[in-house]
Amino acid sequence: MKTFASSELVLASWILVGIYMVVLLAIVIRGALKIKSISDYSVGNVVFSPIAVGLSLAASITSAATFIINPGLIALYGISGVITLGVVLPFAALISLYVLTKGFRKQGQAVKALTMAQWIGKRYGSETFAFFFALLSLLLLTFVVLICVGLTSILSQALGIQPLYALIGLVTFVFGYMMFGGANSMIYTNLIQAVLMLIVAFILLGSGLDHLENGIGGFLEKLKAIDPNLVTPVNPDSFLFRDYFEVVFCAIVVGVAIVCQPHIITKSLMLKDEGHVNTFLRTGIIAETFFFLVVIAGLYARLEFPDLTVDGVQLKTDTIISAYVVKKFPVYIGLVVILGLISAGLSTLEGLVQSLSTTVTSDIAEPLCGWLGIKKLEGKQAIWFNRGVIVVLGVVAVLISYDQISDPDPKQTVAILAQNGVYAYFSAAFVPVLFGTFLPKVSRQVVVAASLVAVITHFSVYYGELTMYTQGELKNPGVASALAISASVLVGLGGHYLSKKKKPTPAY
Repeated sequence: MKTFASSELVLASWILVGIYMVVLLAIVIRGALKIKSISDYSVGNVVFSPIAVGLSLAASITSAATFIINPGLIALYGISGVITLGVVLPFAALISLYVLTKGFRKQGQAVKALTMAQWIGKRYGSETFAFFFALLSLLLLTFVVLICVGLTSILSQALGIQPLYALIGLVTFVFGYMMFGGANSMIYTNLIQAVLMLIVAFILLGSGLDHLENGIGGFLEKLKAIDPNLVTPVNPDSFLFRDYFEVVFCAIVVGVAIVCQPHIITKSLMLKDEGHVNTFLRTGIIAETFFFLVVIAGLYARLEFPDLTVDGVQLKTDTIISAYVVKKFPVYIGLVVILGLISAGLSTLEGLVQSLSTTVTSDIAEPLCGWLGIKKLEGKQAIWFNRGVIVVLGVVAVLISYDQISDPDPKQTVAILAQNGVYAYFSAAFVPVLFGTFLPKVSRQVVVAASLVAVITHFSVYYGELTMYTQGELKNPGVASALAISASVLVGLGGHYLSKKKKPTPAY
């Protein structure tokens, strides 16, 4: 592995990462001492500031994809990617977050849900439906892999070590402390991470201002000189931003549904006071707006590396930003940026580990125990089982992530792998969350049918290559998801209209 970092940056990175680890561990130990049950682990048992939870929300939404992978895609494909990933999708997502959160939280408080699967199961009065969504949530492992790969790229460059060692160290550390910390500590680790990410967002957004000395027109001319497609609103040479259907329609549909992920929408359940919800949402939305804009740094990186090579080495999508950081900034600024990029990945990774492990414990293992006549997991037993689940998740994450790093599939990059899994999940979850929030008398059968249609449509369109956008070596999961969500909503609305005169299934 070739590192682009200087020896001074490598040494300083080791010191700073070491200090960062100590701080996180101190917070985790403090939070872990207060955990007595799986409920404490999932939603916490202390009163959190709405600003802290709001920043935690923004940090959870933002991941290695937002700070590392997506800017790499923008470096490859230009303005069309900025419009999609920096404007249209974020606008739809933040509006959806505001609209859905209040209703979701109100229902979650009523049914005392700890996870997305529990919310859905109790809202529609079906343990089987909850179990289905618990199994479906395992698709989010693909997102865990994406974050691990992105962080491994940053850490191996900054620390000057082989990717395998960086990956094992990362997973061991993060999954290790998440075995004990849970929500009590995650809110505060996310708070630190969010503050660092805000600082880094401003640094990255300002890092290319020298290219604007001749205005936006001059900036665009520089990009056009490299490749005319970099400055067009759609890029026919890309596999994600080819026309307005992908750039606008799919981005809106996916953006609206993307908040229906367990580590995002369930964050509001950590608030103990209803009066804190507005402050929580304002804080999260403002911070997240700046985080989404970081993709613009991908344009700066392309101007820095016009042919996307450094010293003759071809840059991959997930290494472009890390190479840009170590080359562009002096050591002291580079350290802050590296720490912010690491924080972007850790914040979402923590949320995914917490939500996935809780889901497996509470929504897969416990129902199976009941159905098999085995003693239910309770108290300390449930906590220790949850820790065992985290160990298994960590091992699986290392195996899949290293395969992506050492032998990447040119037909399915790690970004596409993650999108395919995550998009399938929230495509299926959108109608249950939307209808469950705003249609109190909706039929369970209608919602179940809509979810099944979403899953079947998504994977049929993607793997069956049913559209021009899902053919060839590189396919766009966003198209499969947008069509799946659209089909699911149509089935849901049609079914609700036909069944509204019938006696509804009890909500809870």
